[in-house]
Amino acid sequence: MKLLHIDSSILGDNSASRQLSREVVEAWKAADPSIEVIYRDLAADAISHFSAATLVAAGTPEEMRDAAQAHEAKLSAETLEEFLAADAVVIGAPMYNFTVPTQLKAWIDRVAVAGKTFRYTEAGPEGLCGDKKVVLVSTAGGLHHGQPTGVGHEDFLKVFLGFIGITDLEIVRAHGLAYGPEHRAKAIDAAQAQIADELFTAA
Repeated sequence: MKLLHIDSSILGDNSASRQLSREVVEAWKAADPSIEVIYRDLAADAISHFSAATLVAAGTPEEMRDAAQAHEAKLSAETLEEFLAADAVVIGAPMYNFTVPTQLKAWIDRVAVAGKTFRYTEAGPEGLCGDKKVVLVSTAGGLHHGQPTGVGHEDFLKVFLGFIGITDLEIVRAHGLAYGPEHRAKAIDAAQAQIADELFTAA
């Protein structure tokens, strides 16, 4: 099985989402040592944001692309193929200013491709990635789950994943991390307990 591990936090070793996403992957590997992990750090190796250049590159025949267009096309193709090849995905998704990091949004823009991860039919859109499992590591300084302030973060990610057909979704949540050391510790402990006791019990 191929597992794609995505991190998007800009906080390096101080990141709760990086810590928890790493623990999810480690627990998954312990449950199934045969797993092949592909890691993408969207902060350290950022994907350029979706732009007119991206669209032009995609619409230009390969033999007519200049160097910049060739780079854009190659980046889009590699990102998409990496996602399509994965059987499972772990996504570290902190909240920044009521939404996901722009680095993660740039990645989403590269994998949301008509005809590849979804398609439109006479009956409406149809997701094409229903064979994948996703574990979403949702972290936030405040308490936003179930609140209007969470719509652009966790709710957005659930809508996107559902749109491309993913229904096998687990959420590891650690919110309220900025509410003081005690609250942070409790939130991290609860997330770690979920990883240890719930996610891989079947394995």
